[in-house]
This record gives sequence, C-alpha cells and structure tokens, in this order.
Amino acid sequence: MGLNWLPETAYLYLIVFARVGSMLMFMPGLGERSIPARMRLGFALVFALVLYPLLRPQLPALPTEIMAIIMMLFHEIIIGLMLGALMRFFVSAAQVAGAIIAFQVGLSAAMMADPNQGGVQGAVFGTFLSFLGIALIFATDLHHMTLSAIYDSYMVFSPTEPLMVGDAAQAAIRAVTGSFLVGVQMAAPFIVFGLIFNLGMGILSRLMPALQVYFMAMPANIWVGLLLFGLLLAMMMGWYLTHFEAELATLRV
Repeated sequence: MGLNWLPETAYLYLIVFARVGSMLMFMPGLGERSIPARMRLGFALVFALVLYPLLRPQLPALPTEIMAIIMMLFHEIIIGLMLGALMRFFVSAAQVAGAIIAFQVGLSAAMMADPNQGGVQGAVFGTFLSFLGIALIFATDLHHMTLSAIYDSYMVFSPTEPLMVGDAAQAAIRAVTGSFLVGVQMAAPFIVFGLIFNLGMGILSRLMPALQVYFMAMPANIWVGLLLFGLLLAMMMGWYLTHFEAELATLRV
C-alpha cells in the first residue's frame, strides 16, 4: 500500500524525460553528435529529474488505459522534437552567412565536414562560424537560457492541450526565414565587396581584353576577403548572438 505512488511517479517522470530528451537531441551545443551519446542521455535523465518536482503540479494524472499513456508519450516527443528543431533553426544563420562569405571571397570550393550539421559537407567559413557561435553561446551563458526555455515550454505547450500543428508550422517558417535574414545581414559587407570587386574586374577586363584579369585578381580577392572577415568577425558574431537570444525569448513566457 505504501508504494502506490510509484507507478504514477514513474509515468510522470517518463513524460518529462520524453520532452526533455527529444529537445536535447537537436539543441545547439548540448545535442551535438560530437558529444558521446551516453553523456547526452545522462544529462537528459538528470535534467528531467531536476524539472520533475517543478512541473509536477502541471502534469496530468496517470491514465487508466495503456493507449492513453502511449499517446501522451507520443505527444510529448513530438513537442520536444518540434521545439528542438526550432532551436536548431535559430543557429543556422551561421551556415547561411558562411556560405555567402565563401562564395564572395572565392573559397566556395573549400569544403569540410561540419559536426554541428551531422557531418554534412559545408563551406569552411560556415563551419568556423558555426563552431564559434556554439562556443560563444556557452561563453555568454546563453545555454542557461536554452535550459530555461525547456521549462517555460510547459507554460506554452501544456501536456494536456492538443498539438498546435498550425502554430508549429508558422513558428518553423518564421525561424527559417529569420535565420536566413540574419545570415544575409551578417554577410552584407561581403556582398557589397563582391559586387564592387566584380564590377571593377569586369570594367578592367573590357579595357584590357588580352589580360586574364580574374585569374590575376583572384589572390587579391581572397586576401582582401580574409582581411575583411577578420575585421568584421566581432560585429557578425554580436549580431548572431543577439538574434539567437531574441529567438529564444519567443519560446519563453
């Protein structure tokens, strides 16, 4: 008789872990594939244990039917995957900016595997900005805000409410377009540089048709681009962190 509370406690902890674990699969920094799976699983279990007493009053009672339990777990997993994917979209601005910069500088053919994107080949600039962005998120303690957003998600997406598929789709579209916009804004000086440089080379090639202008000017394009990248890196990453913080605020109450 004294252990009647165990089934409901196990059930409530399991549904908390379902959402937390699903979000941590995609969360920037904490959900990277470079982190061992056991460490990620252990962190999800411990963090769910920390959240459990805080969320206990908001969680539904143990259903009497097994199908209701399965549906509740499926509901929480879907919410966790949805919110985790949104957070992953928030940091994709670095890849957008890196791809634009690499194209404008003339190093778009320089590719390397990006662990933050599952090992997919990406531009060197994008991989560097992605790593730097994750490092700055931890250095500025913004990862605390991501963990707080997990807790606040229960205020926005209650376990007892039906899935808001339409709102989730709108949030995903807004996140993708916002990240693309910020990525273009981060790379805006390089777009201007590329336009001016190519316009100048085009005029010079018309004045001297026999001269291989682009072949001779390519090293200058790379060096000036790298110099511009070094000068503007702090500004770009500041704008990136501002975007990430603002997007995270939309998941909090």
